[in-house]
Amino acid sequence: SGGRDGRSPEVRSLRPVEAGKGLEMRKLVLSGFLASEEIYINQLEALLLPMKPLKATATTSQPVLTIQQIETIFYKIQDIYEIHKEFYDNLCPKVQQWDSQVTMGHLFQKLASQLGVYKAFVDNYKVALETAEKCSQSNNQFQKISEELKVKGPKDSKDSHTSVTMEALLYKPIDRVTRSTLVLHDLLKHTPVDHPDYPLLQDALRISQNFLSSINEDIDPRRTAVTTPKGETRQLVKDGFLVEVSESSRKLRHVFLFTDVLLCAKLKKTSAGKHQQYDCKWYIPLADLVFPSPEESEASPQVHPFPDHELEDMKMKISALKSEIQKEKANKGQSRAIERLKKKMFENEFLLLLNSPTIPFRIHNRNGKSYLFLLSSDYERSEWREAIQKLQKKDLQAFVLSSVELQVLTGSCFKLRTVHNIPVTSNKDDDESPGLYGFLHVIVHSAKGFKQSANLYCTLEVDSFGYFVSKAKTRVFRDTAEPKWDEEFEIELEGSQSLRILCYEKCYDKTKVNKDNNEIVDKIMGKGQIQLDPQTVETKNWHTDVIEMNGIKVEFSMKFTSRDMSLKRTPSKKQTGVFGVKISVVTKRERSKVPYIVRQCVEEVEKRGIEEVGIYRISGVATDIQALKAVFDANNKDILLMLSDMDINAIAGTLKLYFRELPEPLLTDRLYPAFMEGIGEAPRAPRARLGRTEPGLPARRSNQQEK
Repeated sequence: SGGRDGRSPEVRSLRPVEAGKGLEMRKLVLSGFLASEEIYINQLEALLLPMKPLKATATTSQPVLTIQQIETIFYKIQDIYEIHKEFYDNLCPKVQQWDSQVTMGHLFQKLASQLGVYKAFVDNYKVALETAEKCSQSNNQFQKISEELKVKGPKDSKDSHTSVTMEALLYKPIDRVTRSTLVLHDLLKHTPVDHPDYPLLQDALRISQNFLSSINEDIDPRRTAVTTPKGETRQLVKDGFLVEVSESSRKLRHVFLFTDVLLCAKLKKTSAGKHQQYDCKWYIPLADLVFPSPEESEASPQVHPFPDHELEDMKMKISALKSEIQKEKANKGQSRAIERLKKKMFENEFLLLLNSPTIPFRIHNRNGKSYLFLLSSDYERSEWREAIQKLQKKDLQAFVLSSVELQVLTGSCFKLRTVHNIPVTSNKDDDESPGLYGFLHVIVHSAKGFKQSANLYCTLEVDSFGYFVSKAKTRVFRDTAEPKWDEEFEIELEGSQSLRILCYEKCYDKTKVNKDNNEIVDKIMGKGQIQLDPQTVETKNWHTDVIEMNGIKVEFSMKFTSRDMSLKRTPSKKQTGVFGVKISVVTKRERSKVPYIVRQCVEEVEKRGIEEVGIYRISGVATDIQALKAVFDANNKDILLMLSDMDINAIAGTLKLYFRELPEPLLTDRLYPAFMEGIGEAPRAPRARLGRTEPGLPARRSNQQEK
């Protein structure tokens, strides 16, 4: 009798009637296998079809891909195709001219002995996929090719061709090789032991099983045993941590996007040493998932952003704890003390991660409930949306998972996840790059490659404290296909490793603009990112670069000033003006307790900027800030008029620059250690500690703090 799976190769001798029935079944198994082999060969052919023309352009002046990229993406596919084509061509006539004594075991034996080529394919699979994805993002032509590859239908099918993505086709060899033992099990089940094919098929099965056990560990861990309603393997496409608004409070979730379903989970609390598991909060089949437009989402909960000053307090606390940890390490401090500080730092970073996102990402299930996530990066929001929409182009079916299916799928999340840690800096290993701290000066010059005129602007994002936030925004260049902004920004870096640029078309349609200030309804025309390589960036000269995105090229320049350099305070040589001049000198001259520049900037921010998210975080245009600096220094009579016309981020930036250029910091050098100690204390203690340090401040400085 067969094993538990009914596919045991140990088959007893069969009586003539059973043998005849078995041979008939053998023919059925082979016919079915031959049909699937034909489909597989057609899929490989479709994958190879663009390879020749791509190679031909690679040596021209306008290559679509480089030779190296082509060889990486199509690695070993030609070899796999030739092996299977030869096998199919030899097997086909044997099945068509069927005879009970026909032997084909040697063909399966030969195929099994050639499986080694799949090992090389599997090892390269992840790189091939990443290369294809990168090339699609940077090259429009290749994107069009890879989105719709034409696969020939079987000879007897009515469908002449079907369109399949390159990503889906690149997965087919892995899918095929992992099923290579199934047909052999079925054939052995229906082959009499005394048939000449029996030992050959047994040998082929042994080779295949050994080969599979050797590569199972290497196969992309995204494969799961769970299948979609159409019988295809359900793969994990994307996962990551997002903040969900649930019952009016913020919760950190781990979100998993599979081939046909979006699953929102949280990590269960488990006792030490126990295997961690996820708990499914909800799931939506992609066939039922819709993105409500801003005007449709008024009923969804409005979440008030966390006050900016409280976020700044958290950041200062994190910086103080980071300094303490470094000090302890330098002094070879106790590991228990370092662990305690690290725990405290993680708690603060976790709070910052939870409370800083403000950009709404709404998801609706056609059959009922809506869900709201908050993100700190529009780049990430669009990546999630694009990944879902790409999967929705396929023919998806609605379904309901049984409790067992949901359990299996949720159980697979822990093994399959690609993002293992919450994105905070305290989760970084000691040998990981700490990122850059200081100021990045960026000039956004221009962009080209737009198909038609539009109202265009750019935003800049950098990773700060482990997650990405928007830091600057150019003005809108109206009705043009070649915007020239030439705007300079100074962006504070807090452990940053990447710079992202997003290009938008401004939406002036009143019906689309939501009451929620944080809603971004403008259309993303393109987005791209570059690594901030310390060697390249840390030069005194400007470094010009181009980011390619979706056929658009954005030109920008940048240079970096380390924190040590930027915090060097050089008193102004002149005694006129206000920048770089002692507060006591300015207030005495103005006969006031608080300098005029502080009063006017704060007043304007309170009048127009209170509703702005990240008013002191998002950089104003450097030229606007310099213009305001000049009029304040000259005490120009047009100051008030200029302030009322000026972008509010530039006014906030001018105030920050004023404090940064003071000959001595507002919180004096002498009292700085006491302030940092206060910030590092328990949540309510700092106020009392700061209260104790305040009498040590010069009177003028206390007035600024009250401001």
